[in-house]
Amino acid sequence: MSGIYLHIPFCKSRCVYCGFYSTTGMTAHTEQAYVNALCRELQLRQDYLPSSEYVNTIYFGGGTPSVLSAEFLHTVVHTIKDVYGAMLRLREFTMECNPDDVTPQLASTLVELGVNRISMGVQSFNPQILSFLHRRHNASQVAQAVETFRAAGITNISLDLIYGIPGQTQDMWLSDIRQTIALSVPHISSYALSYEDDTPLTRLLNKGEITPQSDEEYLQMYLTLVNALSDAGYEHYEISNFSLPGYRSLHNSSYWNGTPYLGVGAGAHSYRGITATPSGFGTTSRQWNICDIGQYTSAYGASSEADRSAERQSAIEQVVTCETLDDDEQYNDIIVTQLRRAEGIDLSCLPHRYRAHLLRAAQKSIDNGTLALSPTHIHLTRKGLFISDTIMTELII
Repeated sequence: MSGIYLHIPFCKSRCVYCGFYSTTGMTAHTEQAYVNALCRELQLRQDYLPSSEYVNTIYFGGGTPSVLSAEFLHTVVHTIKDVYGAMLRLREFTMECNPDDVTPQLASTLVELGVNRISMGVQSFNPQILSFLHRRHNASQVAQAVETFRAAGITNISLDLIYGIPGQTQDMWLSDIRQTIALSVPHISSYALSYEDDTPLTRLLNKGEITPQSDEEYLQMYLTLVNALSDAGYEHYEISNFSLPGYRSLHNSSYWNGTPYLGVGAGAHSYRGITATPSGFGTTSRQWNICDIGQYTSAYGASSEADRSAERQSAIEQVVTCETLDDDEQYNDIIVTQLRRAEGIDLSCLPHRYRAHLLRAAQKSIDNGTLALSPTHIHLTRKGLFISDTIMTELII
């Protein structure tokens, strides 16, 4: 099993918490150039994924892919089909959308392309919070978007929420959770607001124009989320993800279990996957593209003749960073990804010396009840969920 991730770093307006490019003032030529580059990268990197494994998932994210025209979406999907052919055995094809982009025409286009799962960035239903985040939709548009997709035949829908937003009260947050549950979607993701470098949100924070939530408020909001969704029948299968039985995200799960995936587009990451056995680790690497759209399209947006030139290959090498992971780095990757899952880390697959190190390092957390150990796995307890970053730091090398 392997997957493909396509990154569209565009959005209609620049949200305060992200650094994506706004489509305001963007020309059709810019979109065409970016799509051309995506397709050329797909063609040039068709041998990246293991030839012995089928491609089972596609995730079209960003940014907001739903800002692209139907023509461009068709172009990209048809390129994937041309490149992978019989190796494409899709079980899950996810498309990220903004609620205010959703129309019957868009839903029909996505069904035609084979999309069978939708992820929508709702973030909140509260008008005050949506205004602060510079989101363009409202609560009624979210409900309408869900019904539009269902009417088109796409019922596997995930909604994203954010908590810890300046000015967000506990009552506001509980209301957001309840409104999400009321829509009966099979998957919900929720993330704590983070302050990333060089984003509008962080600049507001540095100017003293907003006051961040306290750690105690973050914790209480997370606890409210876990309790409410558990009571509603959702499985808490990863730190930030909840699903009804049978609706775990297959693509996102690949990030947590070491499955190979190809990332295409400006800022996209790729991973060769981890092979861990009791006798040792295999060889693996990861790579990522430059975030600058102009440099990316310049490097990849070439004709097939130019692709064979040394000059073109040099241009591509300048926008791609690749690193080979040593054994310690592979172990650390397992800690910070697999421990996020409800089932935790499969000890039987760890090389002997790393399993011994993990068990020694984990003993304090096992003793204090934040980690639980079984004959085959080690995983976070409910108590450990709230300090997962601290626990992971203690376990890595």
